[in-house]
Amino acid sequence: MAERKPYPSDLSDERWALIEPVITAWKTRHPSVSGHQGRYAMREIVNAILYQARTGCQWRYLPHDLPTHTAVYYYFAAWRDDGTDQTIHDLLRCQVREKAGRREDPTAVVLDTQTVRASVSAPAATTGLDAGKKSPGRKRGLAVDVTGLVIAVVVAAASVHDNAIGIQLLDKVAIDNPAVTKAWVDAGFKNAVTRHGAALGIEVETVHRDPQTRGFAPLPKRWVVEQVYGTLMLHRRLGGTTNG
Repeated sequence: MAERKPYPSDLSDERWALIEPVITAWKTRHPSVSGHQGRYAMREIVNAILYQARTGCQWRYLPHDLPTHTAVYYYFAAWRDDGTDQTIHDLLRCQVREKAGRREDPTAVVLDTQTVRASVSAPAATTGLDAGKKSPGRKRGLAVDVTGLVIAVVVAAASVHDNAIGIQLLDKVAIDNPAVTKAWVDAGFKNAVTRHGAALGIEVETVHRDPQTRGFAPLPKRWVVEQVYGTLMLHRRLGGTTNG
């Protein structure tokens, strides 16, 4: 493979070393993938996916010095569909928690939702209008641990109520992270979420804003999820929602 100038989103050697065993194991299990297997270095495939996530470009607009958009999207979709991307995410999250002196498995989470505009290519059947914010698009719900690492994600039409998303998030958390016994939410989540959490063995506590506070003031426990949203928005792919 010819050398190319690096992009800011490229993996460093150290970061590639963290996920290379997972990718290599996947490659071993899939000796032939639609003619793409062996044609491109897996590290370059990952670099192309990271480039697209950071810049938000359409797949077919990937630069010519990266693998073809058909190959990149093939691997992206394959890893998404068979859970390889989740395996990598969970592996890295556990390593970050351990490095911070915490146990691999979180015991508390923070839930929140955010409405983002859908692109013109997003199917109308999967979008809606957020009645509270008067904003069309999709709504994403996050469950993050107390350090801001993502635990669970739910994506729905913006018209879906926070309660429904909160219940789905709690179900995902309970299945994949049974050690979680505490969740903090804002006032947008109602009693249905609290009751559902109790049924799952998760105490749900609502963090209220002090009515005497003027201007912006970070809320205890909940501020971390707002930071996560800010970080996600640095990746233009996540600034809106698309089909695929």
